[in-house]
Amino acid sequence: MRCRSVKLPRPIRAPARRLLSRIAERDPATGRPLQVAALPWRRAPDGSLEVLLVTGRRSSRWIVPKGWPMRGRTPAQAAAREAYEEAGLEGDVEAREIGRFDHVKNHPLLGRLRTSVLLFPMTVTGELEAWPEKGQRGRRWFAREAAAKRVASPELARLILRFDPGTAARKARPEKAAA
Repeated sequence: MRCRSVKLPRPIRAPARRLLSRIAERDPATGRPLQVAALPWRRAPDGSLEVLLVTGRRSSRWIVPKGWPMRGRTPAQAAAREAYEEAGLEGDVEAREIGRFDHVKNHPLLGRLRTSVLLFPMTVTGELEAWPEKGQRGRRWFAREAAAKRVASPELARLILRFDPGTAARKARPEKAAA
């Protein structure tokens, strides 16, 4: 499906312009707006891998914490910030992405917007009781296979299933999540 530009009514043009300036960063491979996401993970008591997913603010779909790149932060640091804001997580995020997936946002000002999302693994070291978007989203730990079944994106599901914490840690240095 192709996304079209829409003429915005006068009162929302300025906020939309500000938002468009924030999403000016594009994926060189696809030309789409670029987002960053964290893949929060931990080991269950039995040693299996668990992945934390959050619900969208306006939908009940399960997704990883994600958002726009941030000035003054690396993409990995921005992904860690999103994990803090959307799920109340603290931890170590890998500096290198483990992959990317396509996502269609249903934005209230911009309509349907297809984005490319860089995915960074995050070893969760703490879960906060209070965080910025606590009342707006659900968060839940899933076994890796269950998490892959819950997300709508087949690309994200494949990344979750293929994720190997040992390999990711050897490829990249972790960055501390800055809240």
